[in-house]
Amino acid sequence: MSKPPDIVTGDLEAAPETQHAPTQSAEPTTSSRRTVHDLWMSGTEASTEMGRFTDEGAQEMLADETGAVLAGQKGTLVVDDYESKTRSSGDEIQILNMGPQHPATHGVLRLHIELDGETIIRVKPIIGYLHTGMEKTAEALSFLQGPTNVTRMDYLSPLHNELCFSLATERLLGIDVPERASAIRILMTELNRVASHLLWSATTGLDIGALSMMIYGWRERELVLAFFEKTTGLRMNHNYIRPGGVAADLPDGWEDDVDGIISGVLTGLADYETLLLDNPIFLERTKGVGVLATKEILAFGITGPMARASGIGYDVRTAFPYSGIEQYDFEVPIFDGGDVYDRFLVRFEEIRQSLKIVKQARNRMPRGDYRTEDRKVTPPPRARIDQSMEALIHHFKIFTEGFKVPAGETYQAVESARGELGMYLVSNGGAKPWRLHVRGPSFAHVQALPAMLTDSLIADTIAALASADPVMGDVDR
Repeated sequence: MSKPPDIVTGDLEAAPETQHAPTQSAEPTTSSRRTVHDLWMSGTEASTEMGRFTDEGAQEMLADETGAVLAGQKGTLVVDDYESKTRSSGDEIQILNMGPQHPATHGVLRLHIELDGETIIRVKPIIGYLHTGMEKTAEALSFLQGPTNVTRMDYLSPLHNELCFSLATERLLGIDVPERASAIRILMTELNRVASHLLWSATTGLDIGALSMMIYGWRERELVLAFFEKTTGLRMNHNYIRPGGVAADLPDGWEDDVDGIISGVLTGLADYETLLLDNPIFLERTKGVGVLATKEILAFGITGPMARASGIGYDVRTAFPYSGIEQYDFEVPIFDGGDVYDRFLVRFEEIRQSLKIVKQARNRMPRGDYRTEDRKVTPPPRARIDQSMEALIHHFKIFTEGFKVPAGETYQAVESARGELGMYLVSNGGAKPWRLHVRGPSFAHVQALPAMLTDSLIADTIAALASADPVMGDVDR
């Protein structure tokens, strides 16, 4: 395991005064202006005359910024790598800004769309409206607090975020969790996958005009969320999976709750297929829409249901098993149409396969501890706090100071509801991560939107976007 980079510090007061001395003029040079121009306006025509432009708020702008850059900001120009090869007269070209307030963009996303009539010529996804800063925030939080931070990235699949961070931390610590803890983690994360796919089915159905699908999807999802609340105390952002195991054991009667979820969701799933898959309007809105070829999936680094709907059978659960998932019998559904319709089929079948895993976890749930007995990582049982001063001190130090993690670095991936979720975690031997970088699946899905939408009709935009299932908190971290 390689050593993390050294932390470089310096004495600012000891630095020479001339080190940061201001230049004679604050006016940017022609060279710096040219650099900015080249970065922002490559391939465009603009005036090279240096001047000033005053707009609302008396904001000063370079003359170079009043051309294509300003046009892009005002929504009168779209620049992207993907461009239609066929277009009609330029008189028919128009610009459409979709978002960031649009209710069907699955978060705060802006699509800058260039249209030739009703045909999309180019699309530019614009992110940054929901920058969470969670990777940097992780450096100020202990490893024990880490799951509380990352659970909010993908708020529709929070347990996968917690699991990924916990597994990475445990790998650096060199510890294993009890079998019961691993089984509980599999049970909860697969139920989370079911809940996420149900929400996707409901909202995507609504996006394409199937209002009944919205009602049905929320109905079955409520079964899962009620169980999550009973187990973790929260419906979302649970902070349940932690380094060393899980926060609490499964509640009394959990077996009956799980049986009810399996029965209810499978019954509902049959209703969804009857409602949608033979509906001519649904077929017209989904078949051949938002197509991504296999080579495009690979080029963009797309994983999860999006990739499996285009014929790529990659699944982290089978490629790089974790938490004993290799002990469970399930299949990875694969379709090859690469369109919105096949993404429905993949997710419907994944719900069935996840419930198959859940049933196995329910039937074979091992006895024993739900978290490791390593007291360097795990706080003492609540009962011990009232009996022992040492236990009370230990409990206080764990939650205030955390625990130290040996220096090193690791990459851990899990299969979230949207695809491969990976975390690169670096420790310098302290109680807080030195660095955290997240490989979120939603980012790849958003960057593929130009490939999905170019040369398609504007009416298909929402269906294609919805089928990608991006969560914007997972995009810009």
